[in-house]
Amino acid sequence: MTDTNEAVIIEALAVIDKALAEMLRRELVSTGEVADLLLDVRTLLTHPATPASA
Repeated sequence: MTDTNEAVIIEALAVIDKALAEMLRRELVSTGEVADLLLDVRTLLTHPATPASA
């Protein structure tokens, strides 16, 4: 696993953890909010890697 991949995964986990904490305080979560969360995670995981400087 490259450092870039690891950074993306760590960032994705942070987004998920934050969203889960917010959702746990609520009784109802709309499908739109779940879709937004999943799209955010997908974007983070598919974001093109920036080339490392030499």
